[in-house]
Amino acid sequence: MEGYLVNPKNTVEILKRHNIHFQKKFGQNFLVDEHVMKKIINAAQITKDDCVLEIGPGIGTMTQFLCEVSGKVLAVEIDKTLIPVLERTLSDYDNVSVICGDILRQDIKELAEQYNNGRPFKVVANLPYYITTPIIMGFLENDVPVESITVMVQKEVAERMQAGPGSKAYGALSLAVSYYAEAYLAANVPQNCFIPRPNVASAVIRLKKYKEPPVKVKNRELMFALIRASFQQRRKTLCNGIKNNRELNYGREDVERVLEQMGLDKGVRGEVLTLSQFAQMSDILL
Repeated sequence: MEGYLVNPKNTVEILKRHNIHFQKKFGQNFLVDEHVMKKIINAAQITKDDCVLEIGPGIGTMTQFLCEVSGKVLAVEIDKTLIPVLERTLSDYDNVSVICGDILRQDIKELAEQYNNGRPFKVVANLPYYITTPIIMGFLENDVPVESITVMVQKEVAERMQAGPGSKAYGALSLAVSYYAEAYLAANVPQNCFIPRPNVASAVIRLKKYKEPPVKVKNRELMFALIRASFQQRRKTLCNGIKNNRELNYGREDVERVLEQMGLDKGVRGEVLTLSQFAQMSDILL
């Protein structure tokens, strides 16, 4: 056992001892601030009844804390050179399993059956920012056993995930997240909390999955196609965005008719519509 890792001295010592070099391709930035670490743990609302799925444990910094507050931890690490390090830094804990693999290629249902009796995981991660959205949306869109997702992400992405209509950050990602989960921004995290220091500010966000979506829609795929079309060129009117979109087959007259039926101006932009309004538009156009 190497001791707690969540400070710069211990992290650097471990990296040097094991001759570990930062893998830029994996987006590796190690958190070295205990205050922020505790904010992540608290935001995740973990109990001893929970099995935590940690994505990208790195050298085990956050894994140590997760082991102490949860019933079980399943850590999935893509960098095979870190597996021997994890075996050593986590040697004092008997409630952790480490898998070497790409989380995007894992069968989450199978992992839940194997490690959590089929019950949903609570996901916790300091994600590589270049794959933040694919991982999160993969968990939300697919029928996988996940109760909540608490992650460190780029601050700009966190703001987009919880943005509301009319705000600058509001867009297709905001609407997609709001359909599947309740978003809570738990903390902002400055660059000096990491080794190496990233180029952007970070934030901790928790997404608690809904058991049922907050709006009912007859064709979910059509609704999201309309949303994507409305934000591809966000300064265009909603009519122009939809009629010019190759994914859809609606003319200006179709969209204007629907807007009139909904009591909206023909020159409205997608950035002011709520999720329920996009659902309503989709149902009318169907």
